[in-house]
Amino acid sequence: MSKIFTAEEVATHNTAESCWVVLYGNVYDVTSFLPEHPGGSKIILKLAGRDATEEYDPIHPEGTLDELPPEAKLGTIDPKTLSSALAPASEEPQDATEPSKPSGPPPLEFLMNMNEIEEAAASQISRKAWAYYFSASDDMVSKNFNNAVYNSILLRPRMFVDCSRWDTSTALLGHPVGLPLFVAPAAMARLAHADGEAGIARACSKFNALQILSQNASMKPEQVVAGAAPGQVFGWQLYVQNQRSKSEAMLKRIGGMRDKFKFIVLTLDAAVPGKRELDEKQQFLNNSAVTAAVGEGSKPDEKGPGVGGVGQQLFFGTACDLTWQTTLPWLAKHTDLPIVLKGIQTHEDAYLAAQYAPQVKGIILSNHGGRALDTAPPAVHTLLEIRKYCPEVLNTIEVWVDGGIKRGTDIVKALCLGAKGVGIGRGALYGLGAGGQKGVERVFDILKGEVETCMRLLGVEKVSQLGPRFINTSSLERDIYNGPSNLDTGLWTKAKL
Repeated sequence: MSKIFTAEEVATHNTAESCWVVLYGNVYDVTSFLPEHPGGSKIILKLAGRDATEEYDPIHPEGTLDELPPEAKLGTIDPKTLSSALAPASEEPQDATEPSKPSGPPPLEFLMNMNEIEEAAASQISRKAWAYYFSASDDMVSKNFNNAVYNSILLRPRMFVDCSRWDTSTALLGHPVGLPLFVAPAAMARLAHADGEAGIARACSKFNALQILSQNASMKPEQVVAGAAPGQVFGWQLYVQNQRSKSEAMLKRIGGMRDKFKFIVLTLDAAVPGKRELDEKQQFLNNSAVTAAVGEGSKPDEKGPGVGGVGQQLFFGTACDLTWQTTLPWLAKHTDLPIVLKGIQTHEDAYLAAQYAPQVKGIILSNHGGRALDTAPPAVHTLLEIRKYCPEVLNTIEVWVDGGIKRGTDIVKALCLGAKGVGIGRGALYGLGAGGQKGVERVFDILKGEVETCMRLLGVEKVSQLGPRFINTSSLERDIYNGPSNLDTGLWTKAKL
């Protein structure tokens, strides 16, 4: 018979020597698990002796508790004894710079653009979620410039052209999609809404849009694709782990779902986590709970990410020793799915990636949404570099972009420069925060409508007809890298697979 504990009994086990938590009404002893927790022990100790369900649920996929040894489940909590003494400490009053929380979600039909979607999400989701999604590294120069750079590109519409027909469908890696817009990998979707990544997938199905699922998703990949529409296309994001066996097991698992997952996205632009100050600040809330648990004057976990934010915790265990010479041959041994390299930021690396075709089928020009290296170039700059120094890359592999997309005109401009696909990450998360699955559908409604309007006013019927003649990038040319190409010297040749 399962033992029933009182809140008072659980509350006494709030140290690193004896750490209990309550999850979904059950009491667990997680003391032995503290050193193994991917996010480090501090994040658990912050909730030691408390009900951790609210913190745990949006972050961990269903079934995660099954990985604990059976003896870790001690019994159940007596619900009659639940009190504020057991519940997690409430959030402190909001900082004046952070969004207020009006009651109830706004009517989605009133939200007319991506900025309004973001504002609606910020007013509904928790401070922790908002800080994680919104934050970027250092002074957020790259994050802000990712969007601003599109405003420097001017459109060149043609007149006296029949614009009564339009078609936004295209193909990405040979798979037909309804839009050149895809959902970039974005972690922890259930922090925004219980619909999570599965809600994003259902929204994508209505538009036949491609979705790349984050390795740090808050739902299992099987859950996300369970209700996918026939022909719906998914990619799987891979962060290679220090324990390569974990990544190899995941590649095998995804390979078993190849009817849904059509390619692997190897992320390269965040070998180490950036300094996301807004996200990290959240870890200092209720810091007294951590101090009580680990002791006054204690040092951060030697093996963990210290007191960093959600972003740093998610990167614990991620390998930073990847190289062209070793990683792609290793991948070839463990998956035959096409590879897309995410995070290319120079024409040299784009050129190198093209040497690995056909294993590498595409690249995503990205600076990780401004969340890794601040003042790194926006995707548009790298795209212009490729056009200047090695345009043949655009005909060898597919080039996609992400970062800063807020308007349909942004999408069209990237397509005119040679991008085949354009990704949104935060946009999908903000859609979830604004209204769950329906909020993500509203995001697609807005951007699809703006793309259609832009194409028609340019005098373009099909995505394939877009090209450089429809844009003016003169004001950007002075900011593009203007040094030697480095393509004839200084680049090693392709390793043998």
